[in-house]
Order: sequence, then structure tokens, then C-alpha cells
Amino acid sequence: MDTWLQPLLSLLALPQYGLSTLFLVAFVSATLLPMGSEPALFGLVKLNPELFWPGVLVATAGNTLGGAVSWWMGLGAHRMVDRVRHSPTHLRALDWLERLGPKACLLSWLPAVGDPLCAVAGWLKLPFWPCMVYMAIGKFMRYLVMTAGLLWAFPGVIGHGG
Repeated sequence: MDTWLQPLLSLLALPQYGLSTLFLVAFVSATLLPMGSEPALFGLVKLNPELFWPGVLVATAGNTLGGAVSWWMGLGAHRMVDRVRHSPTHLRALDWLERLGPKACLLSWLPAVGDPLCAVAGWLKLPFWPCMVYMAIGKFMRYLVMTAGLLWAFPGVIGHGG
């Protein structure tokens, strides 16, 4: 096992492949898989403070694209269910989301409910591009606030010298 694990870890090691790794982690964490990208962003920025803005933007892009995948998965699931069942059931949460529309995707940054929210937006056939804009805004604000807050709250966690 060690023969393939070490090269993989070396390939994904920060900071050499930091931004591409961060993109991948942020992308995967926006799907329904339980994973967080904030530690990867925080670690990258602690090791490379000059990558604060590129890191926030890359994490936002990866997480938003992962949200887009969740949206498409929700749309696909809706289409499959529509073929099987002709009378759609509307729960209160779905009614609320339908009334709020794409703006509900601003909440895509929330832990536990944010990523499924993107899938539900696709399920409800909410307009794709407005959903992506609101997702990107919400996710950008999360990364910006969390990373800046962690950097200022824990400035001595990792030294700048290596």
C-alpha cells in the first residue's frame, strides 16, 4: 500500500500543487460527499500567505463547480422520478425553496444543508445561472470570512519560515 500512497501524497502535497489540490478538494467537498475544504485552504494560506486571494478564489471556483454538479444531479434525479411518478409531492421545505427561488442558493455555504440545497435547486428546476451566481457569492463569503478569521484568530499556528 505504501508504494502507491507516498507518491500520491507527494503529488497532492501543499504547497507544490497547492492551488490544484485546493480546487479538487473544494470541488469534491461541494458534492454530497462528507468532506471539508476549509482546512486545505487554511493550510495553504498559512504556508503561503501570498496565496490568500488566489486560494479564496480557487476554492470558491471549485466549490461552486461542485455545487453545479449537485444541481445537475438534482435535476437528473427529478427527471427520473417524474418518469416513474406523475404526481409530485411538495414538502414545506420544497415550497419554501420554490418561493425563494435561486436566492436560496446563497445558503449553499451552510454546513450539512448547503450541498444538498444545491441538489434540491436542480430538483426544483430553479434557473441554473442565477443559482450559480448566488452559490458563488455564498461560497466566496464563506471562504473569505473563515480563512481571514482563522488567520487572525490563530496567527501563530504555523510559522511563516517553514
